[in-house]
This record gives sequence, structure tokens and C-alpha cells, in this order.
Amino acid sequence: MSHSSARSPLTADCLTEPVQYAGAIQAHGYLVSCSRSDWTIRHVSENLGGLLGVPTESLPGMPLQEFVEADVLQRISDAVAAAGVDTAQRVCTANIGALMTVCDVTAHAAQDLLHIELEPQPRDAGRLPPTALAQRMISGLDVAGDWPGFFGAVARQVHELTGYDRVMVYRFREDDSGEVIAEVHADGMEPYLGLRYPATDIPPPARRLYLRNRIRIIPDASYTPVPVLPATAGDEPLDMSQHVLRSVAPVHLEYLRNMGVAASMSISIISGGRLWGLVACHHRSPRRVPAATRVAADLFGMFVSMRVAAREQELAVERFDRAQQLRDALVLRLASASDFDLALSGELAQARGVLECDGAMLRLGGRWHQDGLVPTGELSSLLGWAAAGEGAPVPHTDAAADWEGPGLDAHGLAGVLAIPLGAPGEWLFLFRCGQAGQVHWAGEPHKAMVPTDDGVRLAPRRSFALWKEEVRGRSRPWSRADLHGAERLHQILREQRSRARARGAELAELEDRYQRRRLQEQKARLDGVSSLLAGLVDVEVGDVERLERQIGRLEGELRGLIRQSARARGEPADAPPA
Repeated sequence: MSHSSARSPLTADCLTEPVQYAGAIQAHGYLVSCSRSDWTIRHVSENLGGLLGVPTESLPGMPLQEFVEADVLQRISDAVAAAGVDTAQRVCTANIGALMTVCDVTAHAAQDLLHIELEPQPRDAGRLPPTALAQRMISGLDVAGDWPGFFGAVARQVHELTGYDRVMVYRFREDDSGEVIAEVHADGMEPYLGLRYPATDIPPPARRLYLRNRIRIIPDASYTPVPVLPATAGDEPLDMSQHVLRSVAPVHLEYLRNMGVAASMSISIISGGRLWGLVACHHRSPRRVPAATRVAADLFGMFVSMRVAAREQELAVERFDRAQQLRDALVLRLASASDFDLALSGELAQARGVLECDGAMLRLGGRWHQDGLVPTGELSSLLGWAAAGEGAPVPHTDAAADWEGPGLDAHGLAGVLAIPLGAPGEWLFLFRCGQAGQVHWAGEPHKAMVPTDDGVRLAPRRSFALWKEEVRGRSRPWSRADLHGAERLHQILREQRSRARARGAELAELEDRYQRRRLQEQKARLDGVSSLLAGLVDVEVGDVERLERQIGRLEGELRGLIRQSARARGEPADAPPA
């Protein structure tokens, strides 16, 4: 992703959609929110009165004890206390309301409210406990096998548990687009395996909620939302981030219907606190999945997440160790060099090896140095691109169009990462070759804005047929690990250059002190020669012995001056004078 890329209005709209403030629930369940201190009802779903046998508008302000048995309330209280705040927890199965409807009870606490969600239990609800179901699923995985085989088994196990027509393992890429990497589907359905989906299909607000709600379910994509009364908590909208029944954005329901999906479920795969991917389940007709089955799916998803996180960590350690070895060798050579700039210009192959690049260029003191495959010609556009991104730790892009300019020949390179070296215009550029080819999208990836009575709105794609995009001028993206490694290399080069300059200043100071001492010594010697010459005048005629002694001392002083001068010129001390 380029530091210079501009966010489109479409993307900005996706970024700000407040999906957590839905103000409504899905129609297959009921919601009652009460004060944590005394069970006083504060919020209800509009359909709750039908379950409890009283008018809904009369419920706010009433004690929940009038409608729910004490032992159920105690189990809710104990479960919420054990789970902590903001963690939805399946509590129990209970008979609720005038008709003693068998409901799955889920609860969570948020601030001063206790949110209780009730779902009438399907008649075909299984009897196996969730832990037993999850253990059976986990035993069906080959954790020692290859990655594609592992994810294929993940899709099969979820398919067997839930019975959805299609189960996909969907992985997010560095640019937040997604790709189906494993799939199980019913006969006659078009496969999605290998297809890509744009980042706008699951915008950032939705991805953040997938981190908080590991399981999301829509039993019927054609449901009519049930309002929550009142929809505000004080002066703020009621935050429904953790509600299992939270209503879904209309644009997402339309998206599902356009795909021919009547029911869906998703299981989050989380690695290192980041949404790595999803197990996405689709069904062509409405489908309810019991709460116990969803708990089993959640436990299974947590196991898959742990395996993914462990594998990601293994790969990260391998990359780090390999890069660290190269960095350590680079540091040793730079630290022992008498001229840092000259030494760095000779270490470009080592520097590009740290980040697995195809070429490197160094600009120091207005001169260029290079190694590997590099652009040629007029490089002002490259320097301008780097200067425009100086606010970033390491400006980078995977698109040649971001830095190409008139008179520049990229020679098939596309990705570039720039490491600043301190002085203006001094950079280490690292290049990657472009990867020409096709990307197979599930439908045309660019959403559109359509006019409505209220202006314009985001319209989901209507076709998911294979849509091929020719990709040119783009390299393999710079990963988070690449950027971390580049920032570490930047730090190392900055430190080594600073130390080299400090060493140079220290040597210059020593040289200056030596030269001052040498000049003082020479002055002393010259003063001695002057004294000897003056002494020759005082020698009496005929005092030959004394004259010879004076001349011998004068000759010794002159030879000493000659040797000292020779050393200063870097010549042998016994060299004859020129």
C-alpha cells in the first residue's frame, strides 16, 4: 500500500459506518436489558411483550424477577461475573414467558447494564454438549499436515457440524482484500475456491466487530429488523457491539441476497490480535443453528486460531532469524569500516537480502550506487516520491505508477521501499519486480453509489461471476514483517552512521592534538637550532674541539627536523630530503 494513495469517498464511507449502533435486533430472538444492580428493565426489543404475555411498552421500569425465575437470574449473574465485562456468554436453556417457551439464554454486561438475549430453541437442537462437539471436530484435523490440507479439513468439519450448503475458509490479504483458500459446497453450486473479494466487501467497522464477536449468525437474510426500545442509553445510542442478535446493516443483507444466500454464519480466525480470516457459511434457504452448536463452532474456531497463530509465529521467527543474520553481518562490516559511506555503498547486496528484494540503490553525497536490478534514466520522480512520504517511517508502495516518471525506465520493477539516511536527498531504495498476471475476483470488485430519495448510498455488487483483472506494474506487497524489518534496518544504519561520525570526530580531535604537539616540538627544535647558530658566533678562533661539538649538535637537530617532517608527509623517517 502506498504512502501516497488517497482514500476514495467510497472507502471513507465504509470506514465510518456505525454498525455497532444498529438500534434493532434480528427477528429470531428477543432482547431485554436491565440494571445490573437491581434487575430493573431498561431496554426491550419490540417483540418481547409477545413472549412474556404483556404489552411491550409497559416493560421498561418493571423488575425482571416478575418474568424470569430466580434460579435462571442467578445463573445469569454467575455466568456474567465469571466471563467479565463485554463478553457474551451462553448461560443456559430456560422456559420463558407465559407459554414456557424453551429458550437459549445468552448474556453479557456492559457498563451498568446487563443484556440478556433469548432465542427459542429449534426442535432439532442436538443433545451433545458443545465441548464434545468441538473435540470431535478437532480430532478430525491433521495438524501435522500441509496448510491447504488443514484448511480443507476445517471447512469439512464446519460443514458436517452445521449443515450449511457452502463453507469457505476466507483469508485476508495485506491490502485487506480476501481470498477463498478452502471450500466445501453442495452439488450444483458454483465454486468460489481461489476467488478474491475486495476489501470493501468487509469494511473496517465490520472487521473490528468480527474481532469482538467471534461468531455471527443470520438465520434469515430477509428478516424485518425488530426495534429496541428505547434505542438510546442516556444521550448516546445503545452500543450493541457484543449482542448476538444485533441487526445487520441493510447493505450486507442485500449483498447476501444478491449472492443467493438466505442464511449465513461466520467464525472468526484471529492471529496476533488481528483478524486473519473467517470461516464463512452460506445456505440457500433460512437456517437456524442452535446456540450449543454455535458454542462448539466457537471453541473449534479458537483452536483453529491458535494453530494459525502458532504457524504464523513459526514463519515470523524463521524470517526474523534469517534477516537478523544478514543484519548482524552488515553491522559487523560497517562497524569496522574506516569510511561508513564507502562501506555502505559496497554492502547493497547484503542490505537487499534483508528484505528479499531484487535491487538496491543508494544515494549519498549526490552520487548513486547500485546493486541488482534497478531503474535507470531520470530518477527525479523517484526522489520526489520518496520526499513526499518523508512523514512515514519508511515510504513504500507496490505500484510502479506511484514513482515512475518521464525519462525513467523501471525495467519491470514495481515495488519500492525507501529508507531515509538522515540528510535531505540521501536514501537507500529497495526494489521488487512486478508480478504480471490475472486476479480472479468473485464479480466486478468496484462497488457503486446509487441515487436514493436521501441522496446516494453504497450499493453491493449484484454479480459474483468470475471477473478477471489483468494486473501489471505491481509487486508482491510489503508485509508487516517487511516494514518492521525495514524500520529496524533504518535504525541500524542511523546508529552506525552516527557512530562512524562520532569516531571520525574523535579521530579528527586526536589528529588536531597531535599536530599541535608536533608544531610545538618543531618550534622547540627550531629554537634550539637558533641557539646553536648563535653559539657558533661565540666560539673563539682556534677552539676547534668546541666548534666541532656545536656543529655536531646542530647537525643532530637538523636531522631530527627532517625526520619529523617526513613522518608528517607519510614518508619513511629515514628518507633523504627532496
